[in-house]
Amino acid sequence: MAASTHTVTNQAPPLVGYDVFAADRALVEAVDRHLDPELLEEAREELSALGRTTGSAQVQEWGALANENPPKLRTHDRYGNRIDEVDFHPAWHRLLGKGVSAGLTTAWTRPGGHLRRAAGFVIWTQAEAGNGCPLSMTHAAVPALRTDPALAAEWEPRLTSTVYDQELRPASQKAGALFGMGMTEKQGGSDVRANTTEARPLTEDGTYVLTGHKWFCSAPMSDGFLVLAQAPGGLSCFLVPRVLEDGTRNVFRIQRLKDKLGNRSNASSEVEFDGTWARRVGDEGRGVRTIIEMVAATRLDCVLGSASLMRQAVAQAIHHSTYREAFGGRLLDKPLMRNVLADLALESEAATTLAMRLAAAYDDGSEQERAFLRLAVPAAKYWVTKRCTPVAVEALECLGGNGYVEESGMPRLLRESPLNSIWEGAGNVQALDVLRALQREPGALDAYLREVGRARGADHRLDGAIKNLLTELADLNGIEARARRLVERIALVLQGSLLVRYAPPEVADAFCASRLGGDWGTAFGTLPHSLDLATVVERARPVS
Repeated sequence: MAASTHTVTNQAPPLVGYDVFAADRALVEAVDRHLDPELLEEAREELSALGRTTGSAQVQEWGALANENPPKLRTHDRYGNRIDEVDFHPAWHRLLGKGVSAGLTTAWTRPGGHLRRAAGFVIWTQAEAGNGCPLSMTHAAVPALRTDPALAAEWEPRLTSTVYDQELRPASQKAGALFGMGMTEKQGGSDVRANTTEARPLTEDGTYVLTGHKWFCSAPMSDGFLVLAQAPGGLSCFLVPRVLEDGTRNVFRIQRLKDKLGNRSNASSEVEFDGTWARRVGDEGRGVRTIIEMVAATRLDCVLGSASLMRQAVAQAIHHSTYREAFGGRLLDKPLMRNVLADLALESEAATTLAMRLAAAYDDGSEQERAFLRLAVPAAKYWVTKRCTPVAVEALECLGGNGYVEESGMPRLLRESPLNSIWEGAGNVQALDVLRALQREPGALDAYLREVGRARGADHRLDGAIKNLLTELADLNGIEARARRLVERIALVLQGSLLVRYAPPEVADAFCASRLGGDWGTAFGTLPHSLDLATVVERARPVS
């Protein structure tokens, strides 16, 4: 008979065996709201199937294993031949294969594709965020390749395939392919025009050889890469295949894999080009303009990825508090813990609601929606990704010492949380991009104001925030130095407008009171006590 000291009590069971999609009311409602009714039944079935897979014990174990067994670089084979291959744990391939088969690279080829794919991305990356990088890059490469119809015709069917083929061989022999990207160099960073990689023309049909070094190359195991290099006509965009059509390896020397804070299941690398064969994408000298659509799509994925991390962190915190008892009752029922959980739930729902609104704008594709995205994407990228880390920290703390232990999964969420704020341009880059949109594209501000104006009159705190924002926008004095403050307000007003229109009154009231009305402290758990916080927490509880 086991000793009484060996009996485990008052511990929350693992959060497994549930439908990640159906349990996320904000996400379900966003899909219902934005998707064509004729597509809704099929989409909900598809997303629930993915949600059940994501919430299964097996897939959760795959995520842990992929993270505990990071990729390894093999520069040479046993005979001394240069091969530059990256070895992954089998769990990584299972995760990535499931992400591909679930259609997370097929947004461009089906009705409502961006919204459906965005919802799937939010669901699936809750299992393990690392495989989101190659899925995102592959998805985002499509609009850049479409600047060259011949290249698009050749590559797009492979990139939008639901077949995962991990073997290194010519792309023409594969039913599905993945893409990576290499823009930044050690002397330039976000200043991509400082790139020194040289592109020398081989023929007049757009083939070149590249020589240079990329400080960050994402997903180096991919079949192809979009990179920037200096051609005779200026900075240009190029497609670098991993394997050439004759079966030989292109010169793609992986110098090392980055030893990163988080995102450890995914490979990020430094690569060297030395006579590397490439095909130009778009015109010479227009590399940034060619690749900018890829950047915009990956920035949206940063918003989606952060919304995913926040949702999982909040779900874990509420789940733990539902089962854990202290001081004579459940943590969930304690007024102070309820305040913390409600505050976290507000941040998560605001992020999800905004991210899905942006995805719906991609599906719409109208001139007004494109103008709206030009301002809203960098603003959302700035704000939502920055909110992810404090949410992860506070959610971890809700589990107490249990949350600080690796087995809880919370440290993995915490290490992952800063990434999306850095990837594809850190905070200052996004803030400056918003300023450029305001100064150069008046249609972007008009579209934004039209969007937030749809909620005018519904909440006096939102109305006041819109008025204050307009006053701030009218004052150009010292605009760059206060760009972060301005962009924060742009994002918060947009989130408030969406929640006032679409969220339950309890959620909208709490958001407007705290984020827009100023009745909020400087830490989570400082919401006005008079709000209906129990309803806010119950809405976010991960039950399906």
